[in-house]
Order: sequence, then C-alpha cells, then structure tokens
Amino acid sequence: MTSSDAEIRLLNDARAWAAQDPDPVTSTSLLELIRQVENGIPAARQELEDSFRGTLQFGTAGLRAALGPGPNRMNRVVVRRAAAGLADFLLSAVGESSPGTRPRAVVGYDARHNSDIFAEETAAIFTAAGIETFLMPAALPTPLLAFAVRALECDGGVMVTASHNPPQDNGYKVYLGRHAVPENGNGAQIVAPYDAAIAARINAVGPLDSIALAPSGWTVLDGSLAADYERSTAALAMPAEFPARDLSIVLTPLHGVGGGTALAVLNAAGFKDITLVAEQAEPDPDFPTVSFPNPEEPGALDLALESAERLGADIVIANDPDADRAAVAAKDPDTGAWRMLRGDEVGALLGAHVAARIAAGKAKDDGGAEEGAQGVFANSIVSSRLLARIATAAGYAHQETLTGFKWISRVPGLVYGYEEALGYCVAPDLVRDKDGISAALLIAELAAAAKADGKTVFDTLDELYLQHGLHASDQLSIRVADLGLLDAMMNRLRVSPPETFGSSAVEVYTDLAQGSDQLPPTDGLLYVTRDLTRVIIRPSGTEPKLKCYLEVIQHVGSAAELPAARQSVRAALDDVLRDVSEALGL
Repeated sequence: MTSSDAEIRLLNDARAWAAQDPDPVTSTSLLELIRQVENGIPAARQELEDSFRGTLQFGTAGLRAALGPGPNRMNRVVVRRAAAGLADFLLSAVGESSPGTRPRAVVGYDARHNSDIFAEETAAIFTAAGIETFLMPAALPTPLLAFAVRALECDGGVMVTASHNPPQDNGYKVYLGRHAVPENGNGAQIVAPYDAAIAARINAVGPLDSIALAPSGWTVLDGSLAADYERSTAALAMPAEFPARDLSIVLTPLHGVGGGTALAVLNAAGFKDITLVAEQAEPDPDFPTVSFPNPEEPGALDLALESAERLGADIVIANDPDADRAAVAAKDPDTGAWRMLRGDEVGALLGAHVAARIAAGKAKDDGGAEEGAQGVFANSIVSSRLLARIATAAGYAHQETLTGFKWISRVPGLVYGYEEALGYCVAPDLVRDKDGISAALLIAELAAAAKADGKTVFDTLDELYLQHGLHASDQLSIRVADLGLLDAMMNRLRVSPPETFGSSAVEVYTDLAQGSDQLPPTDGLLYVTRDLTRVIIRPSGTEPKLKCYLEVIQHVGSAAELPAARQSVRAALDDVLRDVSEALGL
C-alpha cells in the first residue's frame, strides 16, 4: 500500500526529531513507533499523529502534557526550547527595567519522571545564557520554589511539576519576580501579557543545536533554604492566642514530595500526634495506590480515612503530589461518617480563622497584609461568596479574581486568598501562591482550637452559616475527547441562554468573555437568579473539561433549623444540576 503524502511528511518529521533528540529513551521509543506505523498499526499511527499535532503551547499555566517524543509532548527537546526562550525573556525584561543587572533565577522540581533532568538542563541553559542560577538540592514542594523566588530575590523561577495530573504527565511552571514584574506580582505565577511574551521568545529559538548548555556554573542550594521555609512557616502558628495542640492528625502526601516538609512544619509548631500514611509517605512517580493523584478525586483519600478510623484520629490532611494544595477530612457529627470537606468549606474556615488571628494582633508578622497596604481577602470568581461576607463582617475589603492563583496572588494588600480547588494562600509575604503546607498548619491550628472548645470543624462551619447564611456548593464536570465540543457547548449557551435555574428566574447574565472593570476577559458565563442561586460555566484551563460551579444560599435562623436547611439546599442543588445538564443538552 502506497503511503499518503501526509504519512510521508509525518514519518519524515518523526525521523528528523529522533535524530536530534538528546534523550535515548524518547528517541528509541519514537523509532519503534515509526516502525509500527510503517507496518500499518493504526494505534501507532494515531499516537504518532497526536505527538506531532502542532507544538505544545506555552501559556499562563506554562507547559503541561504527557511525557513522550514529539513537539506536542513533554520531553528534553521541548524543555530545552522553553528554557532558552525563558532565558531570553528574562535577560530582556531585566535589561529594560534595571540595565546592568544580571538576572537571577531558581529552578525546582518534584519527583515525577524526568523532573530532575528537565530541571538540571534548565539550569544549564540559564547559566550558559548569563543568568545567575540556583538549583534546588532535591525534589521539593512547589511552595518552596515560590518561597525561593522571593527569598533569593530572583527575577524568575521554574518549577518542573505536573501537580496532581496523572503519572504519565509532567509540566513546566514559571514564576516572575524582582525586576521582571511589579511588586504585587513578585514571586507569583505568570499572567498575560508575560505568557505571550515568553511564548514569542520560545517560538524564536533557533535549531536545537544552537542552544548552549553550560557544563557547570549554577549553584546547587544546600538545605538552608528549605530550613528557612520550614522555620518561617512553623512560626505562623500562634501558641499564645491559639495554644491548643491536642489534635490527632493523619497526614498523606499522596506519593508526592510534601510529606517530610509538612511533617517538619507541623512538628515544629507543636503538633506531635501525626501519623503518616505509610503506603503513600515516600515520593513515587507512578502513584501506585491511587488511580488519580488528586485529593479531590473519589478514592484518593481511602487509605488515609481507613487509618483515621482505625486510630480514632481527629482530622485527615492530604497534600497533592507537589504540596501546593491541601485537602481536609473529618468525621461528620450528623452522619458519624468521615467525609472530605469541600474546598469552599475549608476556604471559609481558614478565612474566618485568619480574621481571628488578625484580631489577635498578629496580622503583619504572621502572614497578613504588607505594611501600608489595605488588608484584602480574595477568592476566585467560581469560589463561594461566603468569604466576602466573612471579610466584610471583620472589616476587611474583599476582591474576586479570575480562576487561578496567578490572579489571586497578585491582589494588592492580600491577607488571605483561596480557590475552591483546594488552594489556599495564608501567608502571602512568604509564598505568593497557593501553599498546601502553610494551609495545613493553620487547618491544624483551627481544628485544635475547636477541639479545645469541645467542638469540631463542622460546628465551626455551622457558626459561620448561622451568621452569614448557609452557603452550599456543588460542581458538574464534563470531560470531552474533542476540545471542539467545549466550544460547541459554550456557543449553545450563548445562543440560547437559560431563563431559570431551580425554578428561580435568571436576573443577572454575564458573559465573562466581555470583561469588566473588575475582571479581565475570560471564557465563561455567569448567572445569578432571583433567589441568589449562582451558576458559572467555563472550560477548564488545564484539562479537556467543561466545569460548572453551582451555589445556593439559604438564611438559617437557629441551629435547630440547620438539619432541614441542609436537606433543602441539597434538593435545590440537585434541581440546578438537572437544569444545567438540560441547558447543555446532556
């Protein structure tokens, strides 16, 4: 059978890639894939086409994809080009803002497959380009890299991680600092227009053999920076104002890199009754005990919950594999069963606790607003509206941002920020990003304080609901194989916008793509009904999903009314879920 012109071009491109690939593993696998295509194996043809279907695009999330050969995968060729382009950007940005200043950058990595290799080659490319470069000494959490950008006064930072993605993935997350961005972006992840500027530099990189790699010259950091992070984070605890430490904790890093750091921080802050889930305590890039290494996914916390039940623990705390997120589970007194708290629930608990800490007079030293800045609480637009009410009651400003900590962390005067996807920033002066370890510390502190008062975290939540209204949220995620389906579903909603959700008329309809004085444009639709039910629908920025965020609010007059109110809001959420599915044509 004669090969088509398209197949001939595909095979030629693949052979050329294999010839230049510095990694013998991906080069060999690509040659084997070529052989299978030549033998007429359809699955191999499909895999090869996808590997060479365009170039992996650099955006505000950096790079993230499956490992493998080709321009649409994560590999040493793609990473070298990304590093060279980022180096060129840093040299230009720092040269414009501070002529004569040598840029500084720090590179970190997690324990995923090839993370250490990608990090070391990035350090070699930065060094060859003339950037003073620091390399983390081992696989460490993402928050520690974000901490290092500020602590070392760097202009850029790279974290090689795919966070909570499947085992076959890896990624390349970029931070900017010092001379490269305004002060409120120092140490934060990139946003527009920096992403486009860096992408343009990457696209302008010449042939692979034109990228120089220094044989040495970068500084491999010793353990002192990690010790500084642990000491500074542990110091956030307030033993004078919140002295309780009687708390039995089950902790799991989900085979990630956060276990040792989280344990050290909690111990240093006085929390000694901590049990690590043994099967998940050490980094393992294959994540053997979970089907998906994301604490939000069903089953991810099963081993931790089994340990907690067996030990009679008070609380479960889980970090995702790079430890920038934190999940919490406790025994629900209404059902007697362990359950994981939603991100919005933890976000409200931490928000109220941070407000209480500020009231205790420790705001600036323990992670509050920078000197001279107005204290602001912030959360992403898809997160609960409860934090705004908590902030207002405590006398603080509140701001909504687009989804993602790259936006939350840039809020001027930030005191506390969170997003519903288990991301919390409780100490923005230390880490201008979500940090699952400092969040874990404050979660332990508030849980111990509740226990000392004879309460649970659920009781504390109920107190917030009685004061501000019962806020109940839910999500609907629709995974698609064809990204074109996401556009089709969004277009369907724009052409035929729903008129009601849960029998309540839509009174506010906002196409977030239009932007506003408060928010830059983003692909999403927001609806608010007469009874304050809110629905937001948007494509995911990191996965082939359409995500729908629902929230209903109900006033509760007394604690006795809470059980009935919970049933009522659950029924209301179910009605809204049904209406959203119908509006999407599901």
